[in-house]
Amino acid sequence: MPVSIRKSYADTSGGQIHYRHTGSGGTPIVLLQQTASSSQMYLRMMEVLGEDFELVAFDTPGFGGSFDPPQQSRPSIEDYAGWLLEAMNAVGLSAFHLFGHHTGACIGVEIAAAHPDRVASLMLCGPVPLTAAERHEFSKQFGKPIAPTPDGSYLLETWEYLRSLGADRDLALHHREMIDTLRAYEGRAIAYAAVWKQDWTATYEKLTCPLLLLCAEDDVLYPFFERAQTLRSDAKAVTISGANFAPDLDTEAVASAIRKFLADG
Repeated sequence: MPVSIRKSYADTSGGQIHYRHTGSGGTPIVLLQQTASSSQMYLRMMEVLGEDFELVAFDTPGFGGSFDPPQQSRPSIEDYAGWLLEAMNAVGLSAFHLFGHHTGACIGVEIAAAHPDRVASLMLCGPVPLTAAERHEFSKQFGKPIAPTPDGSYLLETWEYLRSLGADRDLALHHREMIDTLRAYEGRAIAYAAVWKQDWTATYEKLTCPLLLLCAEDDVLYPFFERAQTLRSDAKAVTISGANFAPDLDTEAVASAIRKFLADG
């Protein structure tokens, strides 16, 4: 029988944050999205894991159904983490496991470092142990606004951008991500600006909770996956598939890794 996934909103100091929720019992798993997706990227995972775990997937501010941070505010990763933690508080999540994909991994390490008493474990799909020089290089490709144009050329540009990341392996996924990315054409640039300013590695090295690292060989961050493992030899690491959309394209492998990691404690 398919699990029931409900949608709702949490009030925060910045505005309303949209989220999806399923399951019950035990320590919940909080799911943090990549840029420029929404909590929709976790629907398949929630369907697979929802019978055994409570899962809550939030739309990061600027994406999906959540509020838009003012462009001039230039929020940091700490700001995003603060808003999402307010949302977790609002829905009664006192202790939880965190699963973050790409930008979600950036936000996840901030929350885990600031609130070690609340984060039971941290699972990072596409960890981001980049140097300042590497972040600068990434910013040239990821962060440039794809804004509406009178001739509509931005639509094809967005479609091809998503194709380059592997979304074209599933037409329904490609279409869904197209809609999410178009909705977040401002939020995408704002969030990426925060990502490239974050010293992810320094925060990551301070974490005290159990760590699971996942990455697909064709993920844009895979060249740095071994580095993430070397920096934290205590972390469990699993190589998966699915390019930059592993929760959709390799759902069973991601879910299996989560089950084993949590079962092993």
